Amino acid sequence: MKLIALPAFSDNYIWLLHDDHHALVVDPGDSAPVMQWLQLHPGVQLDMILVTHHHADHTGGVAALVSASQAKVLAPVLEPLPLATTGVQQGDSVTWHSLTLNVFDVPGHTAGHVAFWGQPPGQAPILFCGDTLFSGGCGRLFEGTPAQMLDSLDRLATLPGDTRVCCAHEYTLSNLKFALAVDPDNTALQTYTRVCQALREQGLPTLPVALSTELAINPFLRSRSPSVVAALKDHDAQAVDDISTFAALRAWKNDFR
Repeated sequence: MKLIALPAFSDNYIWLLHDDHHALVVDPGDSAPVMQWLQLHPGVQLDMILVTHHHADHTGGVAALVSASQAKVLAPVLEPLPLATTGVQQGDSVTWHSLTLNVFDVPGHTAGHVAFWGQPPGQAPILFCGDTLFSGGCGRLFEGTPAQMLDSLDRLATLPGDTRVCCAHEYTLSNLKFALAVDPDNTALQTYTRVCQALREQGLPTLPVALSTELAINPFLRSRSPSVVAALKDHDAQAVDDISTFAALRAWKNDFR
């Protein structure tokens, strides 16, 4: 199976997975990039669309793609969407040809956000995590709580380290700038930042990224590590336990420039 990041809007990625005959897309906020790709690959039929949450930049192209392809749409059972979908939630599994994807509830960014994880035959696993986990960061808490987001990230952190993390936005460099402010002595973070800067200078995506890399460099996955805890205590005296430390970290990122 081939995995492709289709750029959309200013910084979105629509993930497309195909086997030369069938295609699956994730969070198509705009139908145009997908339609253009399908026109260039007339032997590939779009037959499944996955949605991680209800925001328009993840759902805006779904109706047009369904009209053009009759693809099946799977979306969070707890999220409001403007068209009929098959609802999925924690514990469900999705079968798409030879691939089985497990569904995880990951509230925080939105109340009913889900993620999809699976392992294509003979390849490293794939995680479609929408706006829950970004490289070097995590999503803003529009509808959920810090406790929910911390729990969601803890759940994703237990997945195999070679999992390819497929985030929905190219936020990596701005996230790493913040991560370095929080954790400046992290040598893995320093190295990864240089790698990502080189990729972006070439016009290449920084994604997907191995989960093992994120566990080494992402402050939101490392909010209990001594270096991050120490930085948060210096920044916010209210950071006294796991949840308040995570909340302080997210609040710091919200205001960081």
